[in-house]
Amino acid sequence: MTKEIKHAERAHALLSASASSRWLNCTPSVRLEEQFPESTSTYAEEGTLAHEIAELKLRKYYMEPMSQRTFNTRLNKMKKHELFQDEMLKHTDTYLEYLKGLTIGMKSIPYVAVEKRIDYSTYAPEGFGTVDCLIISGDTLYVTDFKYGKGVLVSAENNPQMKLYALGALLEYSFLYPIKAIKLAIIQPRLNSISEFDLAADELLAWGEEIKRIAQQAFNGEGDFVPGEHCKFCKAKAQCKARAEQYTALEDFTSMHPGLLTNADIGEILQRAEGIESWVKALKDFALAESLKGAEISGWKAVEGRGSRSFTDLDKAFAHLKENGIDEALLYDRVPLTVAKIEKVLKTEQFRSLLEEPGLVQKSAGKPTLAPISDKRKQVFNAPDAASDFS
Repeated sequence: MTKEIKHAERAHALLSASASSRWLNCTPSVRLEEQFPESTSTYAEEGTLAHEIAELKLRKYYMEPMSQRTFNTRLNKMKKHELFQDEMLKHTDTYLEYLKGLTIGMKSIPYVAVEKRIDYSTYAPEGFGTVDCLIISGDTLYVTDFKYGKGVLVSAENNPQMKLYALGALLEYSFLYPIKAIKLAIIQPRLNSISEFDLAADELLAWGEEIKRIAQQAFNGEGDFVPGEHCKFCKAKAQCKARAEQYTALEDFTSMHPGLLTNADIGEILQRAEGIESWVKALKDFALAESLKGAEISGWKAVEGRGSRSFTDLDKAFAHLKENGIDEALLYDRVPLTVAKIEKVLKTEQFRSLLEEPGLVQKSAGKPTLAPISDKRKQVFNAPDAASDFS
């Protein structure tokens, strides 16, 4: 499926699966976002290219009688893209290997669909999307999603995007296959993450019934604005008044009797302030864009940032330095690559066999960090004599 088709689908699916965590929590946000223009980023374009490479590999392995020459020709065309990076080949291989691991042990040839358009409008008005890979074997439906991004770790557990895809697939294929079990998986190779979640078909259908009313509200632009973690990718995140009120509500604590905040007070303030840094950044980005257009932002203006210096001709500059008696050894640093960079250069199998398995790589515990109580990581405590380690 071409990038243009994918973009067109996203543009016309008001209740998109990818934005479902937002419209299921903040129903009027969908209609509010309509007044903002579509935008993209280098990261999004990189993801699109990586998906196209993954699609080519999956089609060759599962669906199309494609010669190696044809495959190489198509792949080489993608390699000419300005955003292509060699690591895309490694990470798409990781995705393909995961799928191979699912299907290679199946008793019969499974049904496989790649970049399959899914209609879930029975549960969300005019809802549809494209699932990366869909597999059916026996009474089990597998829905997998390849995520190339590394900014946010995404879990498959009760993931609404994946469940919407599964709902659409269940409705389309239940007439042909006796589907009873649903297996969702999100493969995020750049974060070394494979997240899986299982549920019964009956559970999925019950969830679909539960969200019908919410989806209809979202489609109508009704309900209350509810700020939260789901605001991260909302187009209106900078100007949304509900989000502003979430943080300005911290003023409630200014009326407290003078004295020290209790642990309970601190916990409540942190909960209210969760995400305030990203909110302020969104405000600044919006204010800068408006200022550059000539609009007035009270008390603020756009100015030229700190510049940087660079050689007009690196080779010529270094040659000139050496001609004037500067030792070449002073001009270069020899720095070993970090574990992360070497892993990026090597294939996953090479990295594991050459470094991890012989015990040449160790992982130390991370510095303690504060997280919401809902975080799945185990709570840690300082040893009595370890407090100074983190000062």
